Amino acid sequence: MSLQLSFAEASAIGPREENQDALRLVTPAPALAASKGYLFAIADGVSQCVDGGLAARSTLQALALDYYATPETWSAAQALDRLLLAQNRWLQANGGGQPLLTTLSALVLRGRRFTLAHVGDCRVYRWHADQLQRISEDHVWDQPGMQHVLKRALGLDQHLVLDFLDGELRPDECFVLLSDGVWAVLGDTAIAAILRDQPDLHSAANTLVNAAHLAGSQDNASALLVRVDALGEASIGDALMHLQQWPLPPALKPGQAFEGWQVEGIVAQSQQSLLYRVRDSQQQPWLLKTLPGRLHDDHQAGQALLSEEWFLKRVAGRHFPEVHSASQRQHLYYVMREYSGATLAQRHEQGGPLPLPQWQDIAERLLRAVGLLHRRQILHRDIKPENLLLGDDGELRLLDFGLAYCPGLSQDLPWALPGTPSYIAPEAFRGEVPTPQQDLYAVGVTLYFLLTGHYPYGEIEAFQRPRFGLPVNASRYRPDLPDWIAHSLERAVAATPDQRFETAEEWLLLIEQGERHSLSVRPRPLLEREPLKVWRTLALVSLLLNLVLLMVALH
Repeated sequence: MSLQLSFAEASAIGPREENQDALRLVTPAPALAASKGYLFAIADGVSQCVDGGLAARSTLQALALDYYATPETWSAAQALDRLLLAQNRWLQANGGGQPLLTTLSALVLRGRRFTLAHVGDCRVYRWHADQLQRISEDHVWDQPGMQHVLKRALGLDQHLVLDFLDGELRPDECFVLLSDGVWAVLGDTAIAAILRDQPDLHSAANTLVNAAHLAGSQDNASALLVRVDALGEASIGDALMHLQQWPLPPALKPGQAFEGWQVEGIVAQSQQSLLYRVRDSQQQPWLLKTLPGRLHDDHQAGQALLSEEWFLKRVAGRHFPEVHSASQRQHLYYVMREYSGATLAQRHEQGGPLPLPQWQDIAERLLRAVGLLHRRQILHRDIKPENLLLGDDGELRLLDFGLAYCPGLSQDLPWALPGTPSYIAPEAFRGEVPTPQQDLYAVGVTLYFLLTGHYPYGEIEAFQRPRFGLPVNASRYRPDLPDWIAHSLERAVAATPDQRFETAEEWLLLIEQGERHSLSVRPRPLLEREPLKVWRTLALVSLLLNLVLLMVALH
């Protein structure tokens, strides 16, 4: 579910000649709102400077335009800090020798968290359960008669210092952003009374502004109210925030109860992960994945685990394991549903290469799953038969998102080469950035192996830096392959990315069209069917030809 908000704004000039307050609300498209959040800001231009209104309006304009252009790898605080530092320099350079000054409070709401950037004497409150809490500080001098003299503002100093606050959102709470033309006259008690008496946001915003001027405010008055109607899904950034506070689970024993789960025992363990089988209160089986104890201080391993959970939640569907919300979680782990069945690697080991009809069905389902991943900007990077589960319910599921990559959110170590060597695309060995074509290469190697039991370039060992020439045509190992299948596999595992399929959908269309071709065994050449007769015939023809040539020479 996405974050649901209601909001309202009001601003009045009052007895001033110009309204130097500015308000901004940015509610972007859902995809951008999920990654960057909703932006709400209030600015109060300083009237004693050359043009306070310009300073306020230009700051909010720059913030609204540039915030959504920052990389998704930046946190909200990092993006706001960099943009406002740049705006501070702009204000100082464009005042014509005189200061361009404004105060600012900028609020970003995303998923289940908020980030506040603040400088100056606008105020930000949280209103929840009839309680008013101020969460911003007034940057004014505390001496008598100096309470309205700013000591920090945009454009005031070469080195801007911003206050930042980050926290969790609460359902039904309201953020209240006010200029000093409102709060300085009304006070917290009157503000709370208006919010209590005016549940409608638009009425409350207008009442706050009008009440300020009726109470004698000689300044512009502005109010911006934002209510949280429903929390959104946690973003990857939100999940990673918990790394500092979540410890690893203790060693779990069979029969033990742990955070609402009944532990049955360890299913698998490796150097990088630990997998327990657990049951919920309805006795349904699940798998609890965490880290081995030796990685309790490894921030990167913890980040990879929570990233894996976030990716799986983002691609929820029939081709991927279901992830449990685990609302009672107080430790570093995630829970996914357990499915009965066998991986394609296990099925190949037991039954050998797949029959063509079954291979085609698996190829179509795998490409649909990979296409869905790529449309959601996720690269799996470890597609192989070991990570493909053919369930007893007939579904094919892509497992293990531990190496998954999302451009703009994920970052590899410089020397890392994620994946299983025989399935890694040639350009990845050269250090090129991950692309969908690299996933499709792994799909090609996987389908090639399931048909033939071999690898198109031979098996590649860890730490080996192979050279890639031409792949072995799959028909060498499977003479019964239709030409269109052999050619599609050859294209899928081409050493040059440009020669491969551009998308999973392009390849899927080719396979679906191939259904019109017969999957029955193609006619075998005479040499394959009767090699002895062919060679005897060739030897006899050669002998007769030599005898003719000899007779011609004698005459």
